[in-house]
Amino acid sequence: MQPNLLFIFTDEQRYDTMAAYDNHVIQMPNLNRLASESIVVDRAYVTQPICTPSRSSLLTGLYPHTNGCTKNNVSLSEDVPCFPEMLSHGEYVTAYYGKWHLGDEIFRQHGFDDWRSIEDGYREYYCPGRDRTAHSTYHDFLVDSGILPTDGSFFSRAETARLPECHGKPAYLAREASRFIRDNRSRPFALFVGFLEPHMPFFGPRDNQYDPAEVTLPPNFTDIPTADQPLRTRLYHQGYSELGYDGVALRAEADWRRLIANYWGLCSLVDTHVGTILRTLEECGLADNTIVVYTSDHGDQMGSHGLLHKGLVYEESTLAPLLIRLPWQKASWRVSSPVSQIDLVPTLLDLMEQSVPSHVQGRSLRPLLCGRETLQRDVFIEWSGEDAKFVGVKTEEDIPDCMLDLASRERIWEAFNEPWRAVVSSDQWKFCCRPGGEHELYDLSNDPGETKNLARREELHPLMNDLLQRIRGWQDDTADTLEIAL
Repeated sequence: MQPNLLFIFTDEQRYDTMAAYDNHVIQMPNLNRLASESIVVDRAYVTQPICTPSRSSLLTGLYPHTNGCTKNNVSLSEDVPCFPEMLSHGEYVTAYYGKWHLGDEIFRQHGFDDWRSIEDGYREYYCPGRDRTAHSTYHDFLVDSGILPTDGSFFSRAETARLPECHGKPAYLAREASRFIRDNRSRPFALFVGFLEPHMPFFGPRDNQYDPAEVTLPPNFTDIPTADQPLRTRLYHQGYSELGYDGVALRAEADWRRLIANYWGLCSLVDTHVGTILRTLEECGLADNTIVVYTSDHGDQMGSHGLLHKGLVYEESTLAPLLIRLPWQKASWRVSSPVSQIDLVPTLLDLMEQSVPSHVQGRSLRPLLCGRETLQRDVFIEWSGEDAKFVGVKTEEDIPDCMLDLASRERIWEAFNEPWRAVVSSDQWKFCCRPGGEHELYDLSNDPGETKNLARREELHPLMNDLLQRIRGWQDDTADTLEIAL
């Protein structure tokens, strides 16, 4: 009997927000239970630590530089096959519910039979010919419930985040996903559910669930970027410490504790409504014939190194939780080797007894998940620049005066837009190589918090050269043309 697929992913969820990753403070009973029944991947790396590029890899099995989604708000080309387009025609009913962020947000596309949308903020990025006055299905749900947007046309993220939980996006997605499961219980299905939370805005109906005074700050909270860190990383710290985020100051520990408490509340919010979906699966008698995947598109610094957001090579940005429950699985076990999300598409196709297209760049992890082999493979991460807007800088003229203490306006703009390539080796070294020479090297075995950049240590240059050659080999295999050197 063909297994179903339930693929649930969040946006911007740190890997260490669940008990399976040693966080026993955040209340996540449903995901903790799922983890107890799943394969837990200790170190699952995203292909690029930002929304659109990472999501493009999750849905296509291609690196961002291959599928063209190298930055946010880029549309996934119609010519690039998405997961449902790789399934044997007619064998599965497919659905996508939630945040898409791969272009034409609210319109059904890429082989999905059913579509539920929650975001109305991407209208300016729609392809020519799309109706920019059309609304998401979540907008229609709110209006049908008697709730109208304050501006008379569209709901903002901030506006919906302040609604009662029963009218929020997580509850809406859980209800719609449960309906889909019930309606399709008698036929094979592949359902993708993309929650927005705990992505910003970092507030919601659970803001009072955690007392900021009891929040545990990250162990590397005080390990702020120093002179041996890339300029871009130091600019991030300068921007957030001086300017805060979205009107919220981030100068004192109390400021960070309040923000992190809200973030934890959003994680617990998602957990509650993931639980609704999982219970529906059980009530329909489908739990023993459904592959369940839970992950996120990237993490968030959320105080680590005194930083916020993503887009950095640090573990907090590049790691995501990854749980995989197989229909025949009897107990939880762990994968300790580093794994890339690029492998999820071929792995799931393999598990669903589908052919894996030759163009897919990942490799099936089925032998690993079924306990037939171990994994000793390098993982590669990329960044294609253009992220200055995270600290309120959209043009070179927007650079705030507080950053000019670190470099000239021109140099700052270059740093914000510089691409990089990184490798995480199977023996726990992470090397990030930049065209401009501001490299990073971390010994993850002895410095898991990445507090010491070792790239300037001359005795480690042979190691860095070896890691560089691995990156170049990967570039050759994937037709990546970025020029990097020591």
